[in-house]
Amino acid sequence: MITAERLREIAFWSAELTPEEIERARRGITEKSFAKGAYICHKGDKLDAWTGVISGLVRLGTVSQKGKSVTLAGMRAGIWFGEGSVLKKEPRQYDLVALRDVKLAMMGSATFFWLFENSAGFNRFLVKQFNERIGQFIALVEFDRSLDATGKVARNIAWLCNPVLVPKADNNLDITQEEIGLISGVSRQAVNGALQVLENKKLLRVGHGGITILDLEALSRYEE
Repeated sequence: MITAERLREIAFWSAELTPEEIERARRGITEKSFAKGAYICHKGDKLDAWTGVISGLVRLGTVSQKGKSVTLAGMRAGIWFGEGSVLKKEPRQYDLVALRDVKLAMMGSATFFWLFENSAGFNRFLVKQFNERIGQFIALVEFDRSLDATGKVARNIAWLCNPVLVPKADNNLDITQEEIGLISGVSRQAVNGALQVLENKKLLRVGHGGITILDLEALSRYEE
C-alpha cells in the first residue's frame, strides 16, 4: 500500500475522492519497477490491475497477423490506463513495453471495483477518461492510413500531452527521438525530419533531452 500523500502525488484523479475513498484507494495500490526494454505484459496476459505511470515511458502496442508491429499509444508519467480490461475481466489485447526504466502504480481489481461501485467522483473521472480514449483510438484508425510521418509524429506528441489524460503535464516533454519513433511507428530519421518541419512551423521547439510544445492544439490537429 501507499500513503495518502503519495496517492495525491501520483494520481490526479484522487482530487475527486472523499477521505474514505482516498483511504480505500491508497490501501489497494502498490508500486512496481520495470527496466528499460522489459515487457510489463504480453497480449493475452491477465494483468488484473488498473495501472498508472509514475515515471518513465510505456509503449502500448500489438503485432498484426502479418507480423507488422503496431503502436496504439505511448504512456508517459501521469497517465492511468487499463480500466477497460479490468472492468471486462479480460486478458490484455496488447503488449506493454517499458521504453525506459519505468515505475508503475498498480491498483488491485477489488479496490478498483469498490471505487467504481461507491465513488461518484471516481466514476466522473472514468467517463471523461473513456470519452477521451475513444476519440484517441478513432483518430488512430483514421490517421494511420492517411497521415505522413510528420503528421504521425505531431499527433503522437500531442497525445502524450493530452490535458484530459495528463492534466498536470507542462509544455516540456522529456523524450528522445528514438522514443518518438517507437510510439509513432516511424524511423528515427523520419522523426528527425518531422521535428524540423514542426519546429519551422513554430509548433514545438527541439532542445537537449526533449522538446517544448508551443502549440498543442495545432499539433493535435496536424494535417486535419
